[in-house]
Amino acid sequence: MLGFLLRLLPFWVREPLLIVVGSVLGVRLMHLALRDGQWVAAGIGVAFLVFTAVRVHMVVRALRARRNPGPAASAGGAVSEDASQPQPQPQPQPQPQPQAPAVRRPAPAAAEKEPNAWGQAVAAVALFAALGAALWLAPRLVPADDGSTPQAAAASCPGAEDEELPRAYRHTARTVTGEELCKALNRSGLARLLGTPAETATSASGTSNTAPLTGGRVAQPEAEVRFDTYTVNVSATYNKLSIAQYVKLMEFGDETDVRTLSVLGRPAVLFSDHTMRIEIDLGGSASGGPVEEGPLARTLSVALDGQDRGGYCDITVWSTSGVLPADSALLDIAGTVLPAIAGPTA
Repeated sequence: MLGFLLRLLPFWVREPLLIVVGSVLGVRLMHLALRDGQWVAAGIGVAFLVFTAVRVHMVVRALRARRNPGPAASAGGAVSEDASQPQPQPQPQPQPQPQAPAVRRPAPAAAEKEPNAWGQAVAAVALFAALGAALWLAPRLVPADDGSTPQAAAASCPGAEDEELPRAYRHTARTVTGEELCKALNRSGLARLLGTPAETATSASGTSNTAPLTGGRVAQPEAEVRFDTYTVNVSATYNKLSIAQYVKLMEFGDETDVRTLSVLGRPAVLFSDHTMRIEIDLGGSASGGPVEEGPLARTLSVALDGQDRGGYCDITVWSTSGVLPADSALLDIAGTVLPAIAGPTA
């Protein structure tokens, strides 16, 4: 099919194209052969260069033929012999009688102007160069996916229009709900912040709970987003415990790799701790499995306001493989979630 299309092209378009393609492929194959030591590629490259040389020779012969045309042909196709044969001497003829004027024949139409060979060759090479440049620049002109938009439909946060909030949410001012916390966490760029931009959320949830052992008096909304690699959990606790007091309590806990810092002008602390694995038997037995130690988790706790007057937000990340992301990932997540969580009123 390609050969048929090439035969349809004019000579001064087809031949320059073949010369350019043959020379480029031949030089490229020879370069790869010399670099990698592939003799098969070298043989193919030599074949392309020989093919190109033959085409160049044909074009040169055609150009010489156009510059030095042969003897002019007569109308019937035979060469005029007026110059080679002797002409007979004119004989005296009787005086012709006056005749009616001959009808003037129409002048022959002007010969069609032949196309410019050099113009066709230059146009063919320019067309080939434009096509090559378009193919080379296409990947650079198309905007690449930076991971800010998910490749597939991500999990969405469930609605809670009919959910009745506990009394602690009505008695505590400026409290976020689990649904609002889930929407603040479950954003399209969350996977990119975790260092896995190709992943999408497999599940997302938000609950408006209260803190345990408080009799339902402390609001503690919670949201969780799961990926194939990591799980992210965010909770906000509206109690009187400050970050400074929280750090002192860690002296009696099992937290490791504790580091205090400031996040968005608020006191914060980074620490590591193991999660808990609980097995619940749904087969009807009275007891489930024992409580076991789960994978290691990394948590960033940030005060709800800059004065550290009480209340904090926990951002926890873990994976079933035990591999944790860099601490910068938790700081980036905090930068997107904390603006949605208001601190306590004065």
